[in-house]
Amino acid sequence: MIETPSAAIVAESLAKRLKFLSIGTNDLIQYSLAVDRMNEKIAHLYEPTHPAIVRLIKMTVDAGHAHQAWVSVCGEMAGDPVLAPLLLGLGVDELSVAPSVLPSVKFLIRRLKMTEAKELAEFALQCESAAAILARCQELARSIAPSLFENK
Repeated sequence: MIETPSAAIVAESLAKRLKFLSIGTNDLIQYSLAVDRMNEKIAHLYEPTHPAIVRLIKMTVDAGHAHQAWVSVCGEMAGDPVLAPLLLGLGVDELSVAPSVLPSVKFLIRRLKMTEAKELAEFALQCESAAAILARCQELARSIAPSLFENK
């Protein structure tokens, strides 16, 4: 499980010895940004699209793939239809999602072109703003699956 910044940083070493890596986004975000998402006073600082998080995920994916290790993502980020294209564009092999959100994520992925996902990821890797990355993710998701976001 890649759930801490230190695990992501040594993912290359881990991938040499493992067949798969699983990125636990809830903890990775919390520990990387030093933000407790359950603390209402600071929960607004918990940003899945923070540039550091995007880069840690990409670093882990690249390390895993360099050693033929499968890379999956679990946590709320994996089950968010808005963020699934970003994760796929970063090269993630598998998303582990709660059964309740599976239809929405699957619906969006079926409409997504990998070129769109990769362009989104490239933008995110170059971007310095979590808000800008999130806005681009929302824009793409709404353009390819508008019915998912009606009445929201």
